[in-house]
Amino acid sequence: MNTSLRKLTPGRAAAWAALIFMMAFTLLPLWMVVKTALVPNAELYEQSAQLFPGAPTLDNFKRVLGLMSPEQSIALGGAGADINFARALGNSLLFTGLVVVLQIISAAMAAYAFARLRFPGRRTLFALFLASMMVPGVVTFIPNFMLMRDLGWLNTMAGMVAPFALMQGFSVFFLRQFFLSVPRDLEEAALLDGASHFYVFSRIVLPLSVTPLVTIAMLTGINVWNEFFWPYLVAKDEALQVLPVALQVFKTQTPQGQPDWTGLMAAATIAVLPTLVLLVAFGRRVVESVQFSGGK
Repeated sequence: MNTSLRKLTPGRAAAWAALIFMMAFTLLPLWMVVKTALVPNAELYEQSAQLFPGAPTLDNFKRVLGLMSPEQSIALGGAGADINFARALGNSLLFTGLVVVLQIISAAMAAYAFARLRFPGRRTLFALFLASMMVPGVVTFIPNFMLMRDLGWLNTMAGMVAPFALMQGFSVFFLRQFFLSVPRDLEEAALLDGASHFYVFSRIVLPLSVTPLVTIAMLTGINVWNEFFWPYLVAKDEALQVLPVALQVFKTQTPQGQPDWTGLMAAATIAVLPTLVLLVAFGRRVVESVQFSGGK
């Protein structure tokens, strides 16, 4: 390695200092969530100004996971609030999994059609897909709610999944850019041998597109995992509550007169773990895929 690259110049030192400061500023709220989850509930306000917990404990995690009885929870200073964490976790996994699978299928087919097929209005339709990325999601809440009501899908998993099931503008754009880079020779050879466009798409293009598909699946999964308003609006039944909604309900339960902040932070810590694992494991590939598609 060139020694000049290792030399710590004032500019490089300032850049590293700024980067460390921004990382610390970004991670501090997350650390405060974890720190609060490790603090005994009775000592929450005494240790509120401390950066590290004085006597870390896992009791808060045991309480929200249902490993303690309500009497034990109250004895430890809990508010007596209750959360069915396992059910909410299962609902979140099912909700996220269905949306990711349906979006990947629909977005991949639409992106391949825009990249390879020639049909009237293709450019106009693709421009409309791009324009949909500028429409705030809140604008579609009322029409979607009325549609789910008319279909009789309120308080059902189908009603939660339906508005997210079809392709999104970003997913179509992202995958189309990658499909354009797939060598046409492979597809043309298969078509000359009598293969259909669907065969080419499913047997040739998709196996070559694992990385962008995983990237879209991860980005979609993180967004859906953290979705709160739509499941809260559509699924009022406790049996269908996803984790963000269950956390909100847990916060509002105040049998002892105040929210169970330590329990809430413990549940939030567990809920955010899947997102952190995905980002640590696949973050670099996501950045590389986005840079590649953007360059195209």
